[in-house]
Amino acid sequence: METSLEQCLARAAEGDERAFAALYDATAARVFGLVLRILVDRAQSEEVAQEVYLEAWRQAKRFDPSRGAAMSWLLQIAHARAVDRVRASQSQRDRDERVGVRDTAVPIDSVAEEVEISLEAARARRALEALSEPQRRAIELAYFHGLTQTEIAERTGAPLGTVKTRLRDGMQRLRATLGVTA
Repeated sequence: METSLEQCLARAAEGDERAFAALYDATAARVFGLVLRILVDRAQSEEVAQEVYLEAWRQAKRFDPSRGAAMSWLLQIAHARAVDRVRASQSQRDRDERVGVRDTAVPIDSVAEEVEISLEAARARRALEALSEPQRRAIELAYFHGLTQTEIAERTGAPLGTVKTRLRDGMQRLRATLGVTA
């Protein structure tokens, strides 16, 4: 004898986890499909579908088969949750936009900013010059040319362990010279 969705929901209301699992197995694809059509984003849709089933488990006692089918009840919950998520996302975007407009309205002293950047660049150049030639070369190849440690070893002919040591020691000296805490 096949159990109907309504029977599964009634048994789930009494705490029957197997009945709820059967309900989930029979309805998950449709619930997820509805939520995905509304939200489009798969990750958010998965979260909302999980919320739908959590609510269905908690509210199973409130299901009234005389008012409609179990699938309709679940889809109504899914639709409401998905629409709530859309509204919450839109509200967050609106808040972010208002904050962004407020924050960007602050005038920027571009001359002072350029001077500060120039001074920091000069400090960084001096700190690089204070390194040993092998440390400076390894750091330049890694950070300015985007080479991996293995590529640096191949290019310089140094063993990989030596390259790693040069990069580590050079970065520690740079941090100390520039007063940067790691």
